[in-house]
Amino acid sequence: MSFRDLHQRGNPVILANAWDAGSAKMLAGLGAQAIGTSSAAHAFTLGRPDGGHVTRDEALAHAQDLIAAVKVPVSGDFEDGFGAAPDACADTVRLSGEIGLAGICIEDTIEASNRVYDFDLAVERVRAAASAARALPQDFVFIARADGVMTGAYDIEEALRRIRAFDAAGADGLYVPMPRTMDDLKRVIDATDKPVNVLAAGRYAQHTLADFAALGAARISVGSALARTTHRVIHDMGRAMLGDGDFTGLSHGISSTEVDKLLG
Repeated sequence: MSFRDLHQRGNPVILANAWDAGSAKMLAGLGAQAIGTSSAAHAFTLGRPDGGHVTRDEALAHAQDLIAAVKVPVSGDFEDGFGAAPDACADTVRLSGEIGLAGICIEDTIEASNRVYDFDLAVERVRAAASAARALPQDFVFIARADGVMTGAYDIEEALRRIRAFDAAGADGLYVPMPRTMDDLKRVIDATDKPVNVLAAGRYAQHTLADFAALGAARISVGSALARTTHRVIHDMGRAMLGDGDFTGLSHGISSTEVDKLLG
């Protein structure tokens, strides 16, 4: 089944966000049908904070590592497209297609900050990226993100206005991370006939695949949540052993045999 065909309203695919070849291979070995990069999780692997601290060349090279590691489609989480101009977004799409990514998402925030691009520019950026996607020789799924609800830059009404415009501008799918309520999420999904991605993180991690399917979601990603969960273990175990000399938590790790089997 193609990456595009995995996006089915009411039967969402889980886009498992990985941060290196090993995590990608483990997730694919556990049954993930598609792998996503995570801009935050990738930044963590480089010893950098989340938010605009990774270059496009670095993000593309990282994506290539994941593509080479697994046999399932890989999609890129490419922040604001690595440039304000519509042409920058188009270039990012073209370069993503060249390395073999199955798709990418681009958000309307400015360099991963709490600021967002003005409405008209945001739409033109999506239009340019969608046009570049259609010009690629292979199928490519371009998802347009409206991140202002999550960052506090705008409300749900503006998010709906934006995704409707992004839909009309040619995006293959839409994404509004972290609406305030499940009712707002339902409004997002109902605002378009195209696939909608849901972020299963924070309060939304309390809901199940079945809950999101019932709303009509077509894709569920976890963003940096899995990486942050892994970092929670590092944090807690590090504090225990370095602060208290307590190593007992290390007895709960997965066996090398199981990891080796998943890495194949």
